[in-house]
Amino acid sequence: MKVLVTGAFGNIGSNAVKSLLEQRQKVRCFDVKTEANEAAAQKFQGKIEVCWGDIRNAQDVAAAVKGQDVVVHLAAIIPIDSEIKPEWAKEINVGGTKNIIDEMKKLSPSPKIIFASSTTIFGNTQDKKPPVKVTDPINPSSNYTKHKAEGEKMVQESGLTWCIMRFAAVTSVEFKANPMAFYIALDSRMEFTHTKDAGLALANAAKSDKVWGKILLIGGGARNQIRYRDYIHRSMEATGIGAFPEEAFGNLPATPDWIDTSESQALLKYQKHTLDDWLKDRIASLGPKKAEIIAQREQIRKEWLDQSPYYKAFLESKQKKG
Repeated sequence: MKVLVTGAFGNIGSNAVKSLLEQRQKVRCFDVKTEANEAAAQKFQGKIEVCWGDIRNAQDVAAAVKGQDVVVHLAAIIPIDSEIKPEWAKEINVGGTKNIIDEMKKLSPSPKIIFASSTTIFGNTQDKKPPVKVTDPINPSSNYTKHKAEGEKMVQESGLTWCIMRFAAVTSVEFKANPMAFYIALDSRMEFTHTKDAGLALANAAKSDKVWGKILLIGGGARNQIRYRDYIHRSMEATGIGAFPEEAFGNLPATPDWIDTSESQALLKYQKHTLDDWLKDRIASLGPKKAEIIAQREQIRKEWLDQSPYYKAFLESKQKKG
């Protein structure tokens, strides 16, 4: 089977490519040609076909989708960038999806499409009894979730054979600061999904004959239904930085809530890893860099905490009280 993966060298995409190759599928990767993506492509050692291009360019897209049996459409601009550069993000998230659909429809037979969406499309559900079900109403409020909602609608109305997969939190093992991490309330429910499991779910869906016409919720399952506190504190401890003070965190609810993955797991059997596995993978990815992080621990902690408006307010209040 010939499978095209758009956004192939991103967090989920690279794992989808790995799983597809393990299943002996013929994989074509479509992505923007950057130094980082070229380095990622080289890791596959010629086992893939690479198609560089811009998803906003119809000709690039036409070349990518030609001759494929299934298109796994992952390419998207995610938060924070989608929120601070909304017009650019919409050109890619919505306009790019339209190009994919339009060019696929010109082919005979048309490929099937798997569209990657997000459980954040449900909005804030922390005040409701979990888990979130696929039949629950969506409430997109950010640029990103509005783009995903529009993409889902286009896919469903395209006339193509489709499957929509809404992913819970899929965190990269890559170590880097994320200012948005401080805005989320520590008590929020979140469903962790290992990047390897997300990739396996996509690969298994591509070869399935039972997923088409379905919207599936993809998450880590009951053993990965945790509180945000568990995730953020344990990940910081694992890297050697140490858990941040609770005063550094805000009160925004986490939108990837606990979800009902019973149907997707029954169909795709992808839930293999836990947060513990991810922590081991993150430590392994750091390698010798972990010793450097520990040596610079206090400096790194300060730089990261400086990005928290809540911690800044806490310190100012503490100083005023004397």
